[in-house]
Amino acid sequence: MQAVAERIRRQQSEELTVAAMRALTGRVGLHFEGGRLFDGDRALPDHAPHLQLQAGIDALSSYRGITDGLALRLRYSDASLHQRLMPAEGGVERLVFEWLEQLRVESLAPSGMPGLHHNVVARYREWSAAFLDSGATETSLGILLFAFSQMAWSRLMALPLPEHIDDLLEPTRAALGPALGGRLAAMRRCREDQAAFAVHALEIAQEIAARVQAEYEDSPQSRGVRHGNFSLALEFDPDELPAFQAPQSGESLSFRAARGQYRVFTRRFDIEQDAADQVRAGLLAEFRQELDQMLARQGMNVGRLARGLRAVLAKPQLDGWLFGQEEGIIDGRRLAQLVSSPTEKRLFRSDRYVPISHSAVTFLVDCSGSMKQYGSTLAMMLDIFMRAFEQAGVPMEILGFTTRSWNGGRARREWFAQGRYPAPGRLNELCHLVFKDAATHWRRARQGIGALMKPDLFREGVDGEAVQWACGRLLAQDRQRRILVVISDGCPMDSATNLANDAFYLDNHLKAVVRQSERDYGIEVLGLGVGLDLSPYYARSLALDLSEGLDNAFFDAFLRLVALRRRRV
Repeated sequence: MQAVAERIRRQQSEELTVAAMRALTGRVGLHFEGGRLFDGDRALPDHAPHLQLQAGIDALSSYRGITDGLALRLRYSDASLHQRLMPAEGGVERLVFEWLEQLRVESLAPSGMPGLHHNVVARYREWSAAFLDSGATETSLGILLFAFSQMAWSRLMALPLPEHIDDLLEPTRAALGPALGGRLAAMRRCREDQAAFAVHALEIAQEIAARVQAEYEDSPQSRGVRHGNFSLALEFDPDELPAFQAPQSGESLSFRAARGQYRVFTRRFDIEQDAADQVRAGLLAEFRQELDQMLARQGMNVGRLARGLRAVLAKPQLDGWLFGQEEGIIDGRRLAQLVSSPTEKRLFRSDRYVPISHSAVTFLVDCSGSMKQYGSTLAMMLDIFMRAFEQAGVPMEILGFTTRSWNGGRARREWFAQGRYPAPGRLNELCHLVFKDAATHWRRARQGIGALMKPDLFREGVDGEAVQWACGRLLAQDRQRRILVVISDGCPMDSATNLANDAFYLDNHLKAVVRQSERDYGIEVLGLGVGLDLSPYYARSLALDLSEGLDNAFFDAFLRLVALRRRRV
């Protein structure tokens, strides 16, 4: 429970600090994904070592200093100029150059924002303390890098070093002083001019790289500073891309011409049915047996996940009394016991609170063709979720969406027969699937989950209408909080509809549906992107790599995603 509370506080810290960053920089696309900061679909560089959170070392308070440092970077550093001036080769030179640029912008924190200045100073000092505590300064390479960073930080920030650090660095600083002293002073004078600053930063980067290279020759296996949980890598790729790319999106001329009114050519061929009905009973039993074997090998702790879900989805409510307590309200019925046993302390009663959930959750699975390769992993994931939500006392539905045909089917043939008039709207036969409804116990629904392992179930996907359908089912449940989790690996895709309208017709409809569902109905629509960042469609989303299988890290990230509710606008 303590670990879950820690995750919730971390998620809240991310939301609060990124809101402050948006206000400071004016960039509304800033958001956290998987613990990393993004501007739209681009990951922001955090190569400066003191901006990198050390797992198990840094406290939540570090978030404020890190995000304030990144905000100053966005405000005072020209990213394109920095990229042009950065050394073309040499991992150490690039690291030192990056580090100095970050220290430069932090030294420019406005005097009218003392809290901002305090946060970045506090973060650097926390990082310095972690470096010292790790024992990394006991190596020649560690003390060299630590001394360089402390000298640069002290000169640029115009702040003295703590006495214990000053004493520790005296010998190393004496060795570095003749080579770095004049350049550090020059950097301080021109810190408001990025190009002029870079000239001196490059010279220092080359000097440090040469000294590090000498250490490499003495210790060729060393490519960084690592002690326990603490690490400082000496090489990085400044051109690295975020792990997951966002889908291409744009404006639909057809959707705009219709003033946002979504059209459907015909609904005559659309169906809604139980997913299990699409698979032979014998084949479904084989799928279930295979799924059970995979789950046994996976060995996931469902109880742990259920406790986490209960923590983020349930609220404590008063439910009677706890008797026989050692403190609280005196229980009059036990006073006679005090006479017979004067040392008895359990004479009190206290309020008893039990977690009660007023939430409902629906998982909506994209059953388009590109998702069939993940069928087995999806079935495992949903089976685990199904049991965990049951234990947590939260009603859960599992739905899916696909089409009955490829390339439009009967709907497209009818459109051809009517003369193929322009912009007919959605042009395919929808198939909405129910794997588990909210009222069905997981033991009865577990057989139907195996249908996800049938490859020819997956065809094309019309996401917007599927989200509308799933939200309608959620609204029918009498719950205070309703959450829809969409699992998909891309943008809406129905070839017949795209060819008859334009490429972004279904894309624009999905965005409109998500906005309306959140604004008008208060439904929280979350995205789980399979190998893709779904943030263009869902403001709260999580990208995952199912090729690596499932682990506790994914379920922990899911809990963080659900933990913090968005405010309705």
